[in-house]
Amino acid sequence: MASEMQRYDTNEDDEEMDVKEEDDEDEDDEDKNGTMHAMAGFDGAHGSSSSNRFQHHQQYQEPPTPQGGSRRCRPLEEKERTKLRERQRRAITAKILAGLRRHGNYNLRVRADINDVIAALAREAGWVVLPDGTTFPSKSHSQVTGTTGGTPTTMVTSSSSHIPTQHTPPASLKGTPSGFQNTADHSAFQMKSVFIPASSPYDSSSTARSQTSAMVADGQDTQNDPFLVGSGDSIDKEVKWVIDIHTKLQERDFAGTPYIPVYVMLPLGVINMKSELVDADGLVKQLRVFKSINVDGVMVDCWWGIVEANAPQDYNWNGYKRLFQVVREHKLKIKVVMSFHECGDRAGRRNPECLSWGIDKERVLKGRTAVEVYFDYMRSFRVEFDEFFEDGIISMVEVGLGPCGELRYPSNPVKHGWRYPGVGEFQCYDQYLLKSLRKAAEARGHSFWARGPDNAGSYNSQPQETGFFCDGGDYDGYYGRFFLNWYSQVLVDHADRVLSLAKLAFDGTCIAAKLSGIHWWYKTSSHAAELTAGFYNPSNRDGYVAIAAMLKKHGAALNFKCAEMSMLEQTVDFSEALGDPEGLAWQVLNAAWDVSLPVCSENALLCHDRGGYNCLLEKAKLLNDPDGKHIFAFTYLRLGPLLIDGQNFMEFERFVKRMHGEAVLEFQS
Repeated sequence: MASEMQRYDTNEDDEEMDVKEEDDEDEDDEDKNGTMHAMAGFDGAHGSSSSNRFQHHQQYQEPPTPQGGSRRCRPLEEKERTKLRERQRRAITAKILAGLRRHGNYNLRVRADINDVIAALAREAGWVVLPDGTTFPSKSHSQVTGTTGGTPTTMVTSSSSHIPTQHTPPASLKGTPSGFQNTADHSAFQMKSVFIPASSPYDSSSTARSQTSAMVADGQDTQNDPFLVGSGDSIDKEVKWVIDIHTKLQERDFAGTPYIPVYVMLPLGVINMKSELVDADGLVKQLRVFKSINVDGVMVDCWWGIVEANAPQDYNWNGYKRLFQVVREHKLKIKVVMSFHECGDRAGRRNPECLSWGIDKERVLKGRTAVEVYFDYMRSFRVEFDEFFEDGIISMVEVGLGPCGELRYPSNPVKHGWRYPGVGEFQCYDQYLLKSLRKAAEARGHSFWARGPDNAGSYNSQPQETGFFCDGGDYDGYYGRFFLNWYSQVLVDHADRVLSLAKLAFDGTCIAAKLSGIHWWYKTSSHAAELTAGFYNPSNRDGYVAIAAMLKKHGAALNFKCAEMSMLEQTVDFSEALGDPEGLAWQVLNAAWDVSLPVCSENALLCHDRGGYNCLLEKAKLLNDPDGKHIFAFTYLRLGPLLIDGQNFMEFERFVKRMHGEAVLEFQS
């Protein structure tokens, strides 16, 4: 067990995805025009999965050598500024789209995508948008604006600069979600290029590439189209105009906004496998630095596999005692994670990430049930660190409820071959969960339902490839609804049992549970990846209401780790996985806020620049929310050399001040 503990933080470090920041076409334009900055590539990684962490890095490509001339190299500093500007622009785009969905009063579907929003804007501006995406001005609009007479237009490239201009989407797409009539409705990434009249009232929203009002029809001859072919000088002017507008709009003033405490997650190896504090002197220096910028506290995992490694109920808290003393000496708070992180899958393999929910009430752990093991561990911690509770040093206890400490099944383990965006597999094949399933099927009067789905594919299947998850599939049949109800209820019941004991052990201290955003396939009817993870959240059912009600019952806070992810900030191709991190975040947060749950958050992606911090701030402090909703605590993942390095640390200090609602002085980034 102890050897497994270092794998559990699954969202930052294990795998890397390189980002190609600029494509050749952008770089050629830059060399020709001299002033046009290339658009930065999407930054980020997909949501958390068991034993899988994606960390974003940037890879810069030098401009190609123009024919007949020498190559002009851009300094690294200029590239960094270009990237920062683009990320800030995309953050603005995300906010505008969210506002339109929420406050625009457009006649949109419940889970409308960006194409629906763009089409609604175009129609309101007087354009005609056909079902296949063909867009042209109406006669009345042409007479008013003179569009057909050659009125100057602003050309905006598509939201994915690397898509070739001549790209044509497939004639048909299997598994297109119900409600989409064709592939143009299905994905905003099918766009080639878009344009809007210069006189349009929506010009100000064109500062981000994906916020445009029309799509060019497939097969259209663009070589002679005055809207799409222009001089380099005119394009240069438009880009400069866009950047000027962006510079004025890029940041919101957070002075005077609610105070949100900021914590920093300590490194995984701060306590070694012998339960000893590692590099105490180095930690002291780091804590001193964080205290100097008014960070509120630190977050630390208390690993069950380290503390109770020797024998049952033989707890070694020595390293943690020393750690907590050092933190207290610097007058910092502590958020503690009770990290219980070992289940069998359909192929009979064991997944050592967490204990099966099936043994919650089975005495198979040397005379104890799993929940008794959890409770004994939590009670021992509460007794050993009583003085830290009484002094208020320990401000919150987050209770681990599954892999990575998150409330979900280990449905997508990388060690067993899962890769994004596979749907994952149901995890109900150990003898104890099968026993529970058989009992439920017999109670329903259908004993032959005592089995897992046999047509749900494998870890890396896509919904349309399976009979269970495809549109109109078995997930929505009689057996499918029975199975998914049972499967999701087992997860909720597990959390209910563990949190009831946590509330008893930590009476008077805030407890919390972490929920991870499984956002891929969110735009399909079945929401396949969420189903295998235990969230019964197809398009015709809200699967997070029951979880929010259970947390409310125990007075627990929700720690949601998807809140800052935006489609426009990711390298992941959401068009292929039909993912919608922002849509999922809104659904989960609204489910929590509807029952007045306090919500805290963490960054799901590594962040060191102002654009990323601005995105986190916007998600933490909602703009113009009539109820003034905001998260009540934020944890930065995680402490490392890059965070405290020069410019990165200056940006982090600025971020902390703004989270605290303080005014900040501007400096050149």
